[in-house]
Amino acid sequence: MASSLLPDSSMIINLHSNSTASSSSIAPIGSRIRVDFKPLTVRSLSSDRRSGCGHIRCQAQSDSDPRSVSNSSSVSALQMLKTSAAGRYTKEKSGIMVIGLSFHTAPVEIREKLSIPEADLPQAISELCALNHIEEAAVLSTCNRMEIYVVSLSQHRGVKEVTEWMSKVSGVSVSDIRHHQFLLYEKEATKHLFEVSAGLDSLVLGEGQILSQVKHVVKVGQGVPGFDRKISGLFKHAITVGKRVRTETNISSGSVSVSSAAVELAQMKIPENSYASVRVLVVGAGKMGKLVIKHLVAKGCKNMVVVNRSEDRVSAIREEFKDVEIVYQPFSELMSCASNSDVVFTCTASETLLFTKDQVQTLSKAPTQRLFVDISVPRNVESCVSDVEATQVYNVDDLKEVVEANKKDRLRKAEEAQLIISDEVREFEAWKDSLETVPTIKKLRAYAERIRASEMEKCLAKMGSDVSKKNQKAIHELSKGIVNKLLHGPMQHLRCDETEGRFLNEIIENMHALNRIFGLEMEISILEEKIRSKMERSQV
Repeated sequence: MASSLLPDSSMIINLHSNSTASSSSIAPIGSRIRVDFKPLTVRSLSSDRRSGCGHIRCQAQSDSDPRSVSNSSSVSALQMLKTSAAGRYTKEKSGIMVIGLSFHTAPVEIREKLSIPEADLPQAISELCALNHIEEAAVLSTCNRMEIYVVSLSQHRGVKEVTEWMSKVSGVSVSDIRHHQFLLYEKEATKHLFEVSAGLDSLVLGEGQILSQVKHVVKVGQGVPGFDRKISGLFKHAITVGKRVRTETNISSGSVSVSSAAVELAQMKIPENSYASVRVLVVGAGKMGKLVIKHLVAKGCKNMVVVNRSEDRVSAIREEFKDVEIVYQPFSELMSCASNSDVVFTCTASETLLFTKDQVQTLSKAPTQRLFVDISVPRNVESCVSDVEATQVYNVDDLKEVVEANKKDRLRKAEEAQLIISDEVREFEAWKDSLETVPTIKKLRAYAERIRASEMEKCLAKMGSDVSKKNQKAIHELSKGIVNKLLHGPMQHLRCDETEGRFLNEIIENMHALNRIFGLEMEISILEEKIRSKMERSQV
């Protein structure tokens, strides 16, 4: 559920480099979970920015021998990692996780420091994938969240390296990041991104902008080394989920804030339900006024007048909405502007009425009906203004019912969305897990091919040199055919095929069985090879 990341149920992993605990310990603190463990001691953290790729290097040392790092000629860094890990690699496998901060867990003062400009996202992916235990990466950076999705060779080391990288590029201390971050692994990380894409984790339930931001991650990541099969597959699937939820539940319809409800209600009352031809006046350019303008633009309003005490705020809003004609007028022109408007939105902090019945009676008549939508508290428009001919007033109490009704409707739709997300999580996890069998398929075929080629060579040697090319080709095709027939059954049982009714756990069992029977390279060896390769690249 989307609520899993709210402050009352978020998971925070607290990594203490000076912990005295000798093993992992988990202790509930309220409704949060803190996991303390003793990682490898970090001797140095270096970054070569001049090369345009910040390689964060983790030089590990044994707790029992602090001089062991300097003795690199006798013991490799990989061996030290393996020795100090004490079998952890045999228990962990490469997996997806998200390390993030959002408006649920961190104030804007922290989030804004961690924000990464769009132009820097490819470099961020490259730097993350240069870390020792990170294979793939993607960054979702918006005004409400900073989330890093990675495929990590080790959960604990991956979290530590990414957190230190976040601290390095932002200037926020590691302890502050750990205090505000949330961590999710495997299926929970997948579910979270799907909820984000569907708008279930947004400040406004069901808002649509986040789906565009998820799409942008895929666009930016295309062709960037490190935005590879699992992560790109995760984000592409998230886009599908976001579209499906909005199509099947219509969760984005209906207002969920006073400002959006005001704009939506006025649209229902104006001719043709369109802002294209009506004259709009917004009184006040503070927070609420800006939100009203934002929702007006979203509804297609291209021209409006804004009355405010100063022009500075209006100029800033004008810069944000450059395709919209926003005319500034001072308060001294309020009545004149209202007289030339069909819809008037009032959203100021004034403690006195801006429009009384007597004042409104002096205004020129609107072509059809003049609407006053007053979302100020205290009110800016006298309630009896509705007594004026062809004039109607709506205040914030009239809007609350619209907002609450839409909130309830969206919450019901969110429950429907969770069912969709559960289905999509199962589908994605099945696809991701099926990727584990790909190396086994390749190794099994290579194993069979080596035997086939060796036996064919022996056969031709026994037959002598007078065997024609035609017969050699026939023998070759015969050997290939036999191998393909023998491999057909095992290969079928390594592939996900719903028509065959095979479950994923059965396929994984088949993979392990074939690895044992034919002596193929096991997962731990693959993991060690990946770590060795990354460490060698980072030390170049």
